[in-house]
Amino acid sequence: MLESTLTDLVEGIKKDPANENSSMLKGVVILEALATLSQPATLAQLMQITAMPKASLHRTLAIFEEAGLVSREPGGKTYAPGERLSKLAIATITHDSVAAIRHSVLRKLVAEVGETCNLAVLRRGELFYLDRVEADWPLRLHLPPGTVLPPHCSASGKLLLAFKVADERRQLLQNLPLLPFTHRTITDRRLLESELERIVTTGYAVDNEEYVIGVSCVAVPVYDSNQDVVAAIAIHAATARLPLNQAMEYIPQLQEAAQRVSQTLS
Repeated sequence: MLESTLTDLVEGIKKDPANENSSMLKGVVILEALATLSQPATLAQLMQITAMPKASLHRTLAIFEEAGLVSREPGGKTYAPGERLSKLAIATITHDSVAAIRHSVLRKLVAEVGETCNLAVLRRGELFYLDRVEADWPLRLHLPPGTVLPPHCSASGKLLLAFKVADERRQLLQNLPLLPFTHRTITDRRLLESELERIVTTGYAVDNEEYVIGVSCVAVPVYDSNQDVVAAIAIHAATARLPLNQAMEYIPQLQEAAQRVSQTLS
C-alpha cells in the first residue's frame, strides 16, 4: 500500500514539469507527501518523491520542522505532518464554502430526526469532530467542532477504524489505549476487532452508552469519489428520549445525508 502511494506521488510529479523546476513547489510536494502517506516517511522516500538532492531536502525539512509544519518522529529517522500543518488542514476543511454546504446538510438532517448530528474524521488515531449541529433539547452532550475523542468508545470512531486498510487498522488497534469510560466500553482488542468486522458487514456503527452512560449514537460512512470511507455522519441522543433501537431507525436518513456530503468531495 505504501509503495503504491509512493509510486503515485512520484508519477504525479513527473507529469507536472513545474514541480521539477521550482524548489518552492517541491516544498509543497513534501507536505503533500507527508499528508498523503499512511505512515511517517523516511528521508530516502522523500528524496524519491521530490527528486531533491539530499542536502536540499534535509535543509527544507529543517525549516519546516522549525515552523511546525513537519515533525520528526522519535528516533529522528522519519517525518510526519506537524501540528501547524494539521491545524491548517482542519481550518481549510471547516471554513471553506464547501463546509457551508456540509453544515446545511447537517442542519437539514437535524430538522428531520430531531436530534444532534455531527460529521467526524479520524486524525492521528483520534476521532475529530469537523462539524456539529445541536438539536434544541436541554438534555444533550456538548461536543463542539474541534473536539477529539478516543475512537474505540464512539460510533463514528469505530466505523472509521473498521474501514481502514487492514494493515493500518491493525497498527492503530495495536497502539490504541482501550480505556474504559463506562462499563459498556469495549476494552478487549479481540472483541473490538469482532465489532469492527460487524461494522464493515452491516455498514453502520453504534455507541451503546460506551462513552457516556445515558447517551447512545449511530454512525454511517461518508465515501469520497474513490469509494474510500473518509468521514462519518452520526446521530446521538439521550437514551431516555431516544433509545438505541429507535435511533437505528434513522439509518436511512443518515445514509442520505452522507451521500449528499459525499457529493461535496468529488
